[in-house]
Amino acid sequence: MVAVSFACGHGEQAGVPGVVSLRRPCPVCMLLHETQRSRSELLGRVAPPERRALAGETRVGARYTWRCARGHDRYTATVLDVLTGPSCAKCMANAAAPGAAREAGMAFMKPGLRVGTSMTEQRLRMLLGERIRLHHRVNAVRIRRMFYGKQEVWPDILVPQLRVAVEYDDPGRSRRAHLGLKEASDLEKDDALREVGWEVIRIRAGGLESFGPYSVVCRTLTVEAVDEVVRLMAEIRGQAAVDALRVDAASAS
Repeated sequence: MVAVSFACGHGEQAGVPGVVSLRRPCPVCMLLHETQRSRSELLGRVAPPERRALAGETRVGARYTWRCARGHDRYTATVLDVLTGPSCAKCMANAAAPGAAREAGMAFMKPGLRVGTSMTEQRLRMLLGERIRLHHRVNAVRIRRMFYGKQEVWPDILVPQLRVAVEYDDPGRSRRAHLGLKEASDLEKDDALREVGWEVIRIRAGGLESFGPYSVVCRTLTVEAVDEVVRLMAEIRGQAAVDALRVDAASAS
């Protein structure tokens, strides 16, 4: 096995004879970046005796013992599974229980939710709010599965009256956002919402490809793109349902 030193500082010591230096982060740091997590967050979830080993881990397939965020039994999984998978077995069983199923699809306000919102996403909300009445007291939806250790998802914009979520995707400054594992995560999130009766409209900007019939592909966010989002809402739920949410032209001005 070749000894490798990575640009993130993990792996073998750089400059040592026989060590190959790569000018990119290690696989674990790359996965953390794609899933918008930090290594300190990952260290907080691992069993304390294994924390030191995980601090320098470079392999996404390495197996560790993890603590369930809900206080259930510890479980063994790879770094990849913990960052992209569903959580412990008891959490998965609870998500499928009858009581959880009754709440599935419910939109609610999660206090203290910290989700980074870009200027473009804020502009999207403003433009959409000029066309239809948006509900500003919901930011999450209950689902029937575990998603990153939670039984809920947090779309960019929720229209609970239509059970439609709107997401804005672009590759960002890194040109890597919403690609690779993050793209797979976006697809899983959409599937989880559809399981509970919601539909997702995604604005795919900056060269990202379509996700399906309810994708709006554009170079950047425009008025025309937002108009297309509203048109798709009518296609999904019917024109009458969307018209009932229309903002009066006089009040919009």
